[in-house]
Amino acid sequence: MTLPLDQSHFSDAPTNDPWYWRREGWAYHSLTAHWRRLFGQRVTKSPIDAGCDCPNRDGTLGRDGCIFCEPASFSLARREGAASIEQQIARARESARRKKRSSGGAGPATEQRPLVVAYFQPGTNTYGATDRLLGLYREALRQEGVVGLIIGTRPDCLSDDLLAALASLARHTWLMLELGAQTLCDRSLQWMNRGHDRRATIDAVNRSRAFGLRVGAHLILGLPGEDLAQMRETACQLAALGVAAMKLHHLYAVRGTRLAQLVESGEVHLPTEEEHAAAVIDILEHLPPNVVIDRLMGDAPPEYLVGPAWCLQKAQFLNRLRKTMRETGSYQGRQWSSRPAETA
Repeated sequence: MTLPLDQSHFSDAPTNDPWYWRREGWAYHSLTAHWRRLFGQRVTKSPIDAGCDCPNRDGTLGRDGCIFCEPASFSLARREGAASIEQQIARARESARRKKRSSGGAGPATEQRPLVVAYFQPGTNTYGATDRLLGLYREALRQEGVVGLIIGTRPDCLSDDLLAALASLARHTWLMLELGAQTLCDRSLQWMNRGHDRRATIDAVNRSRAFGLRVGAHLILGLPGEDLAQMRETACQLAALGVAAMKLHHLYAVRGTRLAQLVESGEVHLPTEEEHAAAVIDILEHLPPNVVIDRLMGDAPPEYLVGPAWCLQKAQFLNRLRKTMRETGSYQGRQWSSRPAETA
């Protein structure tokens, strides 16, 4: 498998200075800055569809899935036809090369080799036989330029055997478990037909960290009935538990989901750009500076998106958000104070 030589890549030791990103001109601790600090160059994330199922779709917990979920909307492999792990990573690697050349980067003869973190995204990527799952992860790590893994999963699909195996793997590569926490509000989890409660998420974070694993959390902002204080509480509680990275997605609807039906009937309000930006800025200000921010919004292919339409303009949203933070003196950690973590 392709591994970086510096073992500090695995421990995140280069980022013990929690505010380094501010001196580099960032208003928040971006994943881009974090990986550049660790690996010395830009790193591309390669979404991987390994064909993993979900207990909320295969009948174990249910068959309807979460209210917002249509796997094809976030899986290029499912939209364009099955592709091997090798092919999916090669596609991401070539895309990174093209972007660098188009932006005026080094020529083909002198450019740095693209580095890739393989992101197991659609489905529940810790659901199944441990040996089979490890085979998938190792296959990704064998590919050219791959320096790490992000493994997306549900909080209720983490066996001790798999956590132990991942801890062993993490001694040799950069690895993060990305938990689909979404929220720590049980009412919201029930509304979205998630199939687990807040305790499952808290337990998953604590157990994963007990094995020495790096944990990220995917959150959804703008859920019906949740105000800003509740959204902030979810993020801050997860930070207190030791979550290393967060995605702050907004609620959006794609075709083929129950959520799309509720939006089209007028029963559910999706957040406006202004509402989401305000929530993101508030939450960032209350997060500690060491938490890495993976994403600040969600997006979907235009042919799948029901709403909100503003998320089709991702670059414009992020530029406006950063401009607002710069002009108002806002930055991640501005209102942060340490707090005790809840236990399961």
